[in-house]
Amino acid sequence: MTRRTEGFTLIEILVVITILGILAALIVPRVMDRPDQARVTAARADVNAIMGALKLYRLDNGTYPSTDQGLAALVKKPERGDVPRNWKTGGYLDKLPVDPWGTDYQYLNPGIRGEVDVFSLGADRKPGGEGVDADIGSWQ
Repeated sequence: MTRRTEGFTLIEILVVITILGILAALIVPRVMDRPDQARVTAARADVNAIMGALKLYRLDNGTYPSTDQGLAALVKKPERGDVPRNWKTGGYLDKLPVDPWGTDYQYLNPGIRGEVDVFSLGADRKPGGEGVDADIGSWQ
């Protein structure tokens, strides 16, 4: 009578674990970087949408909102500074977005890098930076 055992040997299990470890070392860094890339892409899309609304505001009113009026002038008619004469009823945006890191978008008029600047400070919420910490703005 022969007795037959079924299952895996220790060496087979170690080979499989080693292969899985190598695959994880190659794939995980690429997958882990995706959420940061998605946030940067979302911030760029928001900046482009805000710039589009600002251009419509300028087309209707002749000038961009002042820095003091800020981006809120795209949602609610400004009541201070140069009050726009042809402000579109309902506004230019339904609501002001916040950047993917939970911070308000910044607005400068006149801008440093363009006629007006709209930007996010990035993941570190500080000016400058590199990678996901870099500023994302209308000049890009």
